[in-house]
Amino acid sequence: QAQLVESGGGVVQVGGSLRLSCVASGLNFNSAGMAWFRQAPGKEREFVAALTWNGVTAEYGDSVAGRFTISRYNPKNAVYLQMNNLTLEDTAVYYCTADLTSFRPFIRREAFDLWGQGTQVTVSS
Repeated sequence: QAQLVESGGGVVQVGGSLRLSCVASGLNFNSAGMAWFRQAPGKEREFVAALTWNGVTAEYGDSVAGRFTISRYNPKNAVYLQMNNLTLEDTAVYYCTADLTSFRPFIRREAFDLWGQGTQVTVSS
């Protein structure tokens, strides 16, 4: 059974940093594109960042570009989201997600269809 498990969320002050982790099991992680989305209370789900299966191509949402970095370490079936210079607007539940189409050479945001349970990130003033 394919599964994604996020960790690393918590409470951080404005301007601080957090690193989220997501570990995959039950899927061919090495060939899967990976991404992070987030959803704040009362708002729609928002694309944060994505990375192709080989780590060559990354995309970022406009609101996080330059502050967040997505990375992956295939030997550990893990994807990470380094979040720096956090703002109040970054408060949300962050979800790890996988695109299970093998070796897709580009990022297709609507193709991410396996989701983790989410981890809460709260930025406080």
